[in-house]
Amino acid sequence: MLVCLTAHQRSTPFDSLERLSTVGDDLAERLSAVHDSVRGAVVLATCNRFEAYFDLAEEPDLASPVPAMDAAMEAIAGAADMDYRALRENVDFAHGNQVAHHLFTVASGLDSVAVGEDEIAGQVRRALEAARGRGLTTAPLEHLFQRATETSRAVKNTTRLGESGRSLVRLAVDLVSSRVDWDTARVLLVGTGRYAAAALAALRAVGATDIRVHSRSGRQRFANREHLVHVSVDDYAAEAAAADVVVTCTATTDTFALEAFSHATARAGSTAAQVVIDLGLPRNVDPEVALLPGVELLDLETIRLHAPVDEAETVGQAREIVQAAAQRHAAARRVHEVAPSVVDLRGFVHGVLDEELTRARRRGDSPEVETALRHFSGVLLHQLIARGHTLASSGAGADWADAIRTVLPGTREGISPDEGEQP
Repeated sequence: MLVCLTAHQRSTPFDSLERLSTVGDDLAERLSAVHDSVRGAVVLATCNRFEAYFDLAEEPDLASPVPAMDAAMEAIAGAADMDYRALRENVDFAHGNQVAHHLFTVASGLDSVAVGEDEIAGQVRRALEAARGRGLTTAPLEHLFQRATETSRAVKNTTRLGESGRSLVRLAVDLVSSRVDWDTARVLLVGTGRYAAAALAALRAVGATDIRVHSRSGRQRFANREHLVHVSVDDYAAEAAAADVVVTCTATTDTFALEAFSHATARAGSTAAQVVIDLGLPRNVDPEVALLPGVELLDLETIRLHAPVDEAETVGQAREIVQAAAQRHAAARRVHEVAPSVVDLRGFVHGVLDEELTRARRRGDSPEVETALRHFSGVLLHQLIARGHTLASSGAGADWADAIRTVLPGTREGISPDEGEQP
């Protein structure tokens, strides 16, 4: 059984998302051990959501997913230093094919602040790779996440949501463009990771050229590769004060990248207009920076509140693709569920075939008889299994499996090899 716990920007307070963003890279490993029914786990954590996907064993004594999910939420709450009840109130629960529909929607960017964003598909793919690297995936989880990637690609290739430039950072840049002359703006980018690269691309796309970069860990590789001016630790405060725009997207969470008191000191009473875009989760910028004269702070919570509503027709087309993909996934899962009965059927027919071939050889029948018997059994199996798959796809697989179990003998022990042989 596939199950998903999700906290996202629409239903979860920003401070809760901040706490969930600090749970650590080993959380999936811990979640895989919270209950005997958990066979695998994948954690997807982004700047606007936290999600945990589980594959639970479907055994008679482990029929309910509730105990496993309670244990998982207790582990998540502990890792995030949150109250269990507070977490429970802000987490949505999905199971069965609802999980596929949800993940396909997420991977396609339809559940993002910037609808159709490019980054989420890569984040979904990397979440699977991380779990796989720790040995935490199962066949159902692998299939689920791989189909999600395929679905996001289909949405991108067949709708206008695939147009380049859709991202959270591009949305933030667009929101302040009416107040910033990007051609002349002095920009300081704080961070050198994957998201910093996306931020740099968005800044260059709107015409920014005077871009400097600061790495809180002191690494210059990103600046050298992108031909940017590297800002040292010693020069950082002055550069942050002098910039027209500061964009922060660093994963370093021990202290704020921009602290109100030190920034006020560096600005030395200046009231010059400055835009600070905080793309970090947890926050990179002290919220009190917004109180400084001339400073406008745009953080993820503000960006979310001002996100535009996308064109209904385009989003509708994308949702149709997602819905169709989820239905195909459900059909494939239902076909997979009758696999044990298919194995039983094959074993029974092949057993009967082997017995009949033995009899035919003992009688000295011609080779054509063996060929005919093999052809007959192959056609019979194909038709029965094809019918089973068709019924399973439509939701009637259990009826077919019950019929197979009813008509097949439980064992062929004690049946004489010559029973029924005609003279």
